[in-house]
Amino acid sequence: MNITVTKPFLPPYTDFQAYLSGIWEREWLTNNGPLVNELELKLKEYLEAEHLLFLGNGTIALQIAIRALDLHDEIITTPFSYVATTSSIVWEHCQPIMVDICPKTLNIDPDKIEQAITDKTTAILATHVFGNPCDVNAIASIAKKHNLRVIYDAAHAFGTIHNGRSLLSYGDIATCSFHATKLFHTIEGGAVTTSDTEILKRMAMMRNFGHSTLTEFGGVGINGKNSEVHAAMGLCNLKHIQSILDVRHRIFNRYNSHLKDLPVSFQQIAPNTQYNHAYYPVIFENETILLKILETLNLNNIYPRRYFYPSLSELPYVHGQSTPISEQLSRQVLCLPMYHTLSDEEIDMICRLLKRVLRYG
Repeated sequence: MNITVTKPFLPPYTDFQAYLSGIWEREWLTNNGPLVNELELKLKEYLEAEHLLFLGNGTIALQIAIRALDLHDEIITTPFSYVATTSSIVWEHCQPIMVDICPKTLNIDPDKIEQAITDKTTAILATHVFGNPCDVNAIASIAKKHNLRVIYDAAHAFGTIHNGRSLLSYGDIATCSFHATKLFHTIEGGAVTTSDTEILKRMAMMRNFGHSTLTEFGGVGINGKNSEVHAAMGLCNLKHIQSILDVRHRIFNRYNSHLKDLPVSFQQIAPNTQYNHAYYPVIFENETILLKILETLNLNNIYPRRYFYPSLSELPYVHGQSTPISEQLSRQVLCLPMYHTLSDEEIDMICRLLKRVLRYG
């Protein structure tokens, strides 16, 4: 059997089936059904979010966030993230301005943000990379000083607590992905959170084609809704979220016990953080070693992933922006398998193979 970088958590089938039976009885599949409403309420409670909308996916969440804040011209962002972070900015006819990352946290370096601000800058869109909190206080201070909006791409941040608050409670808007690869998923899905009622109203309208009533439209919208079937999976999985987080913590610690004395380094997690252990990124000394590790693992039916490669500053539609730290680290970072059913024996085998390459070549 292949060991992949991730596998979706699946709840007991009978639990999901019970929700499906209710959907069949109601004959209500989409358009803000009762399960969608229930999931939104339970997610708001779990994430301590003032307002939350359940959406079709995390990319639509970013696009709606940018549009709801009426952003234009330049948006400062990170080159070390999934491509959706940058492509959403470009899709919404804004220009991504890349600011390099901190080599320890892998997040956007707040010390470099101000020098990138121009009279065309309208916002900062930062990613909590691998669920590790950005320097939210520094970014908030910069944004206030320059009258900028802040969006956090919190796709990896579900379950992370920072300074006693859910990581999705920071920024004007935070977005999240509930894709099947995430530790909490709805098969496909995403969300936006905000503390601003007016922003919420705009996003709710945009999610539903721009409808303000059944027969009136308040502006341009898209179909950003999600279905009752996806909400059912979310309701099932939310019941198991503490177990999911506990298991990932155990896997994380087992990897650490094996790899702590090897010539590798790890992402530095922000202080005052209850981390969700969303990923297990390893930073190798150079790309040559990484590729040797990748080859060895693949030959043994183990498939880690190069999150995030290439650096987004090297995309063909991002021109003339140098981010040397991101470009270098994108060639050194490899995420090892991390999922609920990954066994101790499988972790031990992965680590034995890594040790073999790192010690003997």
